[in-house]
Amino acid sequence: MKQQEDSLEAGTPLGTLRLQLSSTPRGARLARTLAVQQVMEWCGDPYDADTVGAVALVTAELASNAITHGRLPGRDFRLTVLLLTGAIRIEVTDARPERLLSATAPRPADSEETAGRGLALVDAHAARWGCVVCDAYTKCVWAEVSCGT
Repeated sequence: MKQQEDSLEAGTPLGTLRLQLSSTPRGARLARTLAVQQVMEWCGDPYDADTVGAVALVTAELASNAITHGRLPGRDFRLTVLLLTGAIRIEVTDARPERLLSATAPRPADSEETAGRGLALVDAHAARWGCVVCDAYTKCVWAEVSCGT
């Protein structure tokens, strides 16, 4: 398990994308699309590069979790993508700080289940990830994907 306390160890971000998106499936799709586009621009990688694919998957899973488990009516979620030295950090902030992630490793999903694999996928594609309560109204789930920057 690579879940860790939130700490921005790499110093000052070299680039930042921060957006407020609707807590809907459309908002989650838009989060994935915009994160991929930004990473391709920052890194100069093609769409089929490993880093871009990992960012797409991690962003999709974190955004999907935010709209499924972290949604409150009328409240958006925030996507932040940071270019760090050697990593891309994806942060998704939602409106349910009381719904923290498990402190244990994500459980493997039963092959018959149609859901429940999200954090296992994040764990497999991210160098490290975690969750932190920001304040009384929000929590942030973050993951860092290694890259050649």
